[in-house]
Amino acid sequence: MLAPAKHRFSVKEYYRMAETGVLCPDARVELLDGQIIDMSPIGAFHGSVTKFLNQFFSASSKGRWIVGVQDPAQLDDHSEPQPDLTLLKPSANFYRNGHPRPADVFLLVEISDTTLEKDQEVKLPAYARAGIAEIWIVNLNEQTIEVYRQPHFAGYGSKTILCAGDKASPQAFPDVSLDVAELLKR
Repeated sequence: MLAPAKHRFSVKEYYRMAETGVLCPDARVELLDGQIIDMSPIGAFHGSVTKFLNQFFSASSKGRWIVGVQDPAQLDDHSEPQPDLTLLKPSANFYRNGHPRPADVFLLVEISDTTLEKDQEVKLPAYARAGIAEIWIVNLNEQTIEVYRQPHFAGYGSKTILCAGDKASPQAFPDVSLDVAELLKR
C-alpha cells in the first residue's frame, strides 16, 4: 500500500492563507519545508536573551549589518521560519520588497529552551540545506551557545559549544566578541 503524499505549502500559498483569513492574523506560526508549524510562547528568560542580543549587536554594528529580531527569513519556496535574531547584509530599503534570503544572512540565532529539539533536528538541517553560513543555538537549558558553521546538504561541518568563560564572535565579524556568561546569567 502506498503512503499518502503530504501537501507542501509554498510561501506564496502561506501568505494567501493569511490574507484570506485561513490563518488568524495573530497566529504564531512559521513555514518549514511546506508545513505550517506552531511556535511556542516566549518565556521571560528567552525574551531577555533576545533583547540582550538585539542591543549588543545593534550597538556593535557600525553600519556593517542590520539586526532582524523574530523576523522571517525565506530559505526557499517552501520554508520561511522566524528565527529569534539575524545579522543581515545592509539593504538600502531594509528588505521592503521581500524577506531576507540565505545569501543575505551573516548570522542566524535561535534561542532555545522548550524548542531545543525542534531547533536542532528540524530547523538546523533546513538552515544548512539553504546554505546559511553560521547558526547559533543559544541553549538556555544547558547555558551554552552551539555554533554551527560550514553548511552542506546534510548539516554543518563544524560545531563548537561555548559556555561561561568563552567568547562568541560571528565568523563574518571576528572583532565583535560576546561574553557567553554575561549573555546567559540569570
